Amino acid sequence: MNIVVETEGLRLDQYLTDKLSITRSKVQKLIKDNQILVNGKTVSASYLVKFNDKIDVLKLKVTNEDEINPENIPLDIVYEDDYLLIINKKSGMVVHPAPGNYTHTLVNALSYHFDFTTTKDKTRPGIVHRLDKDTSGLMVVAKNDQVHDLLAKMIKKHEIERKYIALVEGVIMHDTGTIDAPIGRDSVNRQRMQVTDINAKGAITHFKVLKRFAKYTLVECKLETGRTHQIRVHMAYIHHPVANDKIYGNNKKATEFGQLLHSKSIKFSHPVTHQQLYFECDPPSEFMKLVETLTGE
Repeated sequence: MNIVVETEGLRLDQYLTDKLSITRSKVQKLIKDNQILVNGKTVSASYLVKFNDKIDVLKLKVTNEDEINPENIPLDIVYEDDYLLIINKKSGMVVHPAPGNYTHTLVNALSYHFDFTTTKDKTRPGIVHRLDKDTSGLMVVAKNDQVHDLLAKMIKKHEIERKYIALVEGVIMHDTGTIDAPIGRDSVNRQRMQVTDINAKGAITHFKVLKRFAKYTLVECKLETGRTHQIRVHMAYIHHPVANDKIYGNNKKATEFGQLLHSKSIKFSHPVTHQQLYFECDPPSEFMKLVETLTGE
């Protein structure tokens, strides 16, 4: 199995525990047995991973993980050229195969419709960044390794502007705000993230109020960083969780549709042609119908 690191600063055993969904002790044994190489070399479990490190897991066997089965799943393609795609991902679609979700993912669909010339992580061809399963909206996908590397560097340098729209619980009285709070893995529930200063990375979210309702607020969020579940964690941290969020919100009220969070726009300079690209798409009908039922302030 080949993995290209998309973060930095985490211990190797911690990073792979989350990435492979196996116990930390098993990861440490694989490292001790020289079954894990970083950039072609053996390293210790305490090695701090770096962005674009290449990790080879030599003998880990995870059923179906190395096999991407192309599936004829319709895609909403907003833009396409020889180098990249802009996809409008529907809510409920997992981005790439992982334990518990080996089929019906965006990668399964992409593998059916496109021939990716990639030699990197074969379980995630073209994926430069991802959206949570129940977060809808725009994603950029690379068609080859060169473009993938260029886009990954642009994201790291904050050269790709992404804006989200979210319906959050409660009424936010400030018209604008910035949440600057580090995010790390929840020490109790590994499926959750939390604001913490333990094994955390800096995270900054800017928000702007679009409309206030009696018990909700419609906001636009702009990410300065791209941490896992960032908007959901940050909005919950200021006591305005994203509406219908089954993990960070009021779980008793949440429906199957999931959090009302949508990647509405993306803006960047094309990494090859340098053309200025800007795309915007509306939230799903389920999102808009719920907003339309809300009463004003």
